[in-house]
Amino acid sequence: MPDNAQQFASDNYSGICPEAWQAMAEANQGHQRAYGDDEWTARAADHFRRLFETDCDVFFAFNGTAANSLALASLCQSYHSVICSETAHVETDECGAPEFFSNGSKLLTTRTEHGKLTPASIREIALKRKDIHFPKPRVVTLTQATEVGTVYRPEEIQAISQTCDELGLNLHMDGARFSNACAFLGCTPAELTWKAGVDVLCFGGTKNGMAVGEAILFFNRDLAEDFDYRCKQAGQLASKMRYLSAPWVGILQEDAWLRYANHANHCAQLLAKLVEDVPGVSLMFPVEANGVFLQMSEPAIAALTARGWRFYTFIGAGGARFMCSWDTEEARVRQLAADIREVMAA
Repeated sequence: MPDNAQQFASDNYSGICPEAWQAMAEANQGHQRAYGDDEWTARAADHFRRLFETDCDVFFAFNGTAANSLALASLCQSYHSVICSETAHVETDECGAPEFFSNGSKLLTTRTEHGKLTPASIREIALKRKDIHFPKPRVVTLTQATEVGTVYRPEEIQAISQTCDELGLNLHMDGARFSNACAFLGCTPAELTWKAGVDVLCFGGTKNGMAVGEAILFFNRDLAEDFDYRCKQAGQLASKMRYLSAPWVGILQEDAWLRYANHANHCAQLLAKLVEDVPGVSLMFPVEANGVFLQMSEPAIAALTARGWRFYTFIGAGGARFMCSWDTEEARVRQLAADIREVMAA
């Protein structure tokens, strides 16, 4: 199998979609003002405001770790804490960046149901201790879609938001695969964010057709005070900002973001359907976004790897994650499914 063959380890493996590539090429004509004071950054921000149907503050960062960490830092003091899922990306895959950028705000993990926080689990952590010796809960962060591929419904977010209001907590959303969640539910971005009570969203572009870049949207604009200074201090203020913002114009202006998310979700559903009758294979979680989590035998996993397939196996013994991308080809999905069937039979 060639090294550049389509793989399923991560949607980060995929290339740049045509719309983002074309927008970067157009932004590459002539000179533009630096540090975000350019027409492309203004256009991208305006596209977000139209898409989300509100006058939010919009910032751009290079990657999701920076977006999440700086957003959470803006919501916390160093003596505060952030409530998150035990599987949340901020907890398992960001190398302590949320704590680092907040000067020490502690992440407090709690149990989940299919990767999703609940009002009860949030309340349990938030009310566990109220003494001065314990970091004061200040923020709840949701991952949409979750790290196990499930999706929060609007009513679930609203219930969590109400709990946050009762407890004096801000609500942040890590939307690395927010596009896939919108596509699965058929909801508008507004319905899944500020209308449901989300204060801040980190909208992922890298996993949905862009080369690099995430957007941070503050629906509660009071929380965005001096956020531009945070970005600068953290090395996230791009001097040639138009190359971060122009791709957003490309994928937002004619809804390519949603079309590609729908395609990735469809490919995940197809893979799940093609292997649902394979003896010894079972779904670990519902397939709601662009990821398929399968329980398989260890020899079968080893055999798939030997055939050149790339996928993650960090879920546990016999667990494998297969991620579909904006450019995943159905023929490639069918080839993978056929190989899964063969190695399980062997």
